[in-house]
Amino acid sequence: QVRLAESGGGSVQAGGSLRLSCSAPEYTYHTNCVGWFRQAPGKEREGVAAIYASGAITKYADRVKGRFTISQDSGKSTVYLQMNNLRPEDTAMYYCAAWVVTPGYFDWNADSGYWGQGTQVTVSS
Repeated sequence: QVRLAESGGGSVQAGGSLRLSCSAPEYTYHTNCVGWFRQAPGKEREGVAAIYASGAITKYADRVKGRFTISQDSGKSTVYLQMNNLRPEDTAMYYCAAWVVTPGYFDWNADSGYWGQGTQVTVSS
């Protein structure tokens, strides 16, 4: 079974940066999309950023556009989320997921995919 492992979370002040990493060495054989989700206490889980089509296409939630960048290494075994200009509202548990998307139709629904255990990001004002 595919296991995803996140790392890179931590605590920063507003305006700071963090880089999350997601290791999924087998995802290219089982799924075609890797993304980051987050969930703050008392809130719904939301999709943050995703990369698919062998890295050619990226998707972002409106509230992180221009601040977060998703990328993958050349071997496609690690996906990164560079988070700049962090805000207190970015505080959440961040999860990496790998799932299948239909070519030409992106969907944030990763419920049937593979997930990591999460890494905490805390941004103080």
